Amino acid sequence: MRNNELLDRIFWHTLTGAHAAHASGAGGARRYTSGFSPILAFADSAAPDFDALLPYCAPGEHFYCENWTGAAPPGWRIDAETTMYRMVWAGAMPAADPAPAALPLQARHAQQALELATLCKPGPFGIRTIELGDYFGYFDGERLMAMAGERLRAPGLCEISGVCTHPDYQGRGLAKQLIGKLIRRHMARGDTSFLHVMRANPAHQLYLDMGFEDYLESVVRVVVREGNPSTGD
Repeated sequence: MRNNELLDRIFWHTLTGAHAAHASGAGGARRYTSGFSPILAFADSAAPDFDALLPYCAPGEHFYCENWTGAAPPGWRIDAETTMYRMVWAGAMPAADPAPAALPLQARHAQQALELATLCKPGPFGIRTIELGDYFGYFDGERLMAMAGERLRAPGLCEISGVCTHPDYQGRGLAKQLIGKLIRRHMARGDTSFLHVMRANPAHQLYLDMGFEDYLESVVRVVVREGNPSTGD
């Protein structure tokens, strides 16, 4: 899959398409509403309209955004910068569900999911992120051991996101099984699975070994809305 316009601008197409109900913003700028994944998207990532987002972002809020360079615009600060790979599944459909014992995550699991994501840092994650798609987890009693689910989407495309395993349960292949479960579900309905991984994350090689291919590498930044959180100035 190359030169796919939807995949090239998947953040924008998601926030103005499938997840428009979970987004706020104006003009050529959108963000996930507070509580969901802290992500910004722009109609033109080469000239992002940060001014349009100022009324929708509180001072002190941190956001991830991709594919723009240059100085921070007035009212914003760049806190971190790296690159990430967008990877697309290029393998065969799993013959059987590799994670039949995994359970769907429900609203009562949201806090556990957030705590696991905060510990493992799979990427931008919020208390309501599991509402953006189907999330599955492995449990040890009531304790969430590992999870993976769906986030960004556009016609024919669905992202695998929030992939993480608690350190106490690593080495068992739990995340790989959950990814396989999602791939199988996506392929069964005619969607192509994709995911994101930061350049320095050793999971990049694991995903290549599984059957994902690099689609593109883009700049990703963490930006902060400046001002006094208590006054909004």
